[in-house]
Amino acid sequence: MPDKRGVALLTDIGTEELGHLEMIGSIVTQLTKGEGAKSFDKWGRGDYYVDHANAVFPASASGVPWTAAGMQSKGDPIADIMENMAAEQKARATYDNILRLSDDPDVNKVIKFLREREVVHFQRFGELLNYYQEMIPPREARA
Repeated sequence: MPDKRGVALLTDIGTEELGHLEMIGSIVTQLTKGEGAKSFDKWGRGDYYVDHANAVFPASASGVPWTAAGMQSKGDPIADIMENMAAEQKARATYDNILRLSDDPDVNKVIKFLREREVVHFQRFGELLNYYQEMIPPREARA
């Protein structure tokens, strides 16, 4: 980011997102506590249990492990902020999908909180995008 305002926002949101990961991990740990291989196998996730037992291992719902390959960065504040905004909307949509599947009120309360935070992050990125669009001339004007 070209200034402290952008750096601060990215730092704040990035730190909060790590907290989200911890919250999701805690939910998974609580839901699977005491569950053994047979329970995982019953749900078609015996392979996960073999590799990770009850440990939280970041992966997609289809089991594809998380990698940095899905992250995008161009070094252009406008493009990078728009990428972040898209990521926030995708996270919100994922939480919406979880809420349609879950009937656990305790889980749903946390998921609703996390969903709200993704909306706030989207709004904050939008404010920063507007700021930079006004403050930074287009690339061709800077050449």
